Amino acid sequence: MKTLKSLFAALLLGSAAFAAAPALAHGDAAPQHGGIVKSANDLSFELVAEGDGAAIYIDDHGQPFATANSSGKLTVLDGASKSAATLAPAGGNKLVAAGARLPAGAKVVAVITTAGQTVSVRFTLP
Repeated sequence: MKTLKSLFAALLLGSAAFAAAPALAHGDAAPQHGGIVKSANDLSFELVAEGDGAAIYIDDHGQPFATANSSGKLTVLDGASKSAATLAPAGGNKLVAAGARLPAGAKVVAVITTAGQTVSVRFTLP
């Protein structure tokens, strides 16, 4: 009986250690430019509506990711309508899609090529 109590106490202490452990999952980062942030391939992508289009800011573990050699396409699906715009580097960690409209409730797909790899990121606008 004493062995059973010892085993139970050890299991209880062991499970308490796991219950108190902080979550170590990556998840989406907080927006830095007032947009919507999604993560893919260990990078964070923030979609931001701008006066003349849209922008995507890319971070790698909290550090700006250089987009000088990046390119891509931004596709906006709004109900039955679909539009596309080219993503072009705009300095630092920013890509811009001139003329892209981001209406409320639309779904947005960004396909971005960086350093020889292609990443697809999906956003749903509030």
